[in-house]
Amino acid sequence: MAFHLRSISLPSRPQANETEVEQEVLSLEASISSSTTTIGTMCAGLRRLGDIYNGVEEIIGLPSNQVGKMLDSEIEGSLELLDLCSTMQEIFVEMKAIIQELQVALRKGDDATAQAKIQSYVRLVKTAKKHFKKSAKKANVVSAACKVVMLLTKAREVSVSLLESTVHLLSKEIRMPKQSLVSKAFHKKKAVVCQEEQLQELECSIGDLENGAGHLFRKLIQIRVSLLDILSS
Repeated sequence: MAFHLRSISLPSRPQANETEVEQEVLSLEASISSSTTTIGTMCAGLRRLGDIYNGVEEIIGLPSNQVGKMLDSEIEGSLELLDLCSTMQEIFVEMKAIIQELQVALRKGDDATAQAKIQSYVRLVKTAKKHFKKSAKKANVVSAACKVVMLLTKAREVSVSLLESTVHLLSKEIRMPKQSLVSKAFHKKKAVVCQEEQLQELECSIGDLENGAGHLFRKLIQIRVSLLDILSS
């Protein structure tokens, strides 16, 4: 059964504090690095990241947080993450389209077209992986006293790791021998209905990832505006 997004919210009342946000970041980091991580975990993780950024935005807006120019380093980092998130949204859309076309090819028994679509999917995964090689995951050197900036840096690192792990999991849907969609799809004796169910599940999961990436993108825009407002004040 396909995974459907569910928001996991940080406590909104009383107002989120640094300790709560930090614990949520560490919890999310642990969940995406687990050996039992699934695409469903990543869908939920994208929503959790949105909530984490909501908490950070609340904190940086408090009058007591005079972080000032220490946020400079995060402005560039936030732009890189926005670009990456936008790119991943586009890739998820393309992946979903390829899966839909693959389903049509399998229904028609058109193995040549189906194989071509699978190769397109594989190429798309490789393209996605190249984007992560370019993204900066290194931590900024910040004063330990400025915990807000450290939280922003950590949230950004976890965001990149989550998206990268998502691509890794999606690549397994094509490449895992004997258990993957491909191997099952090309056993001539296998029922087309079974193939359809697997592809529909993958399509739905990718759709959830697309929505989750869109949710995160909007939150990143909001917090970037907040950072720029602070720097300009």
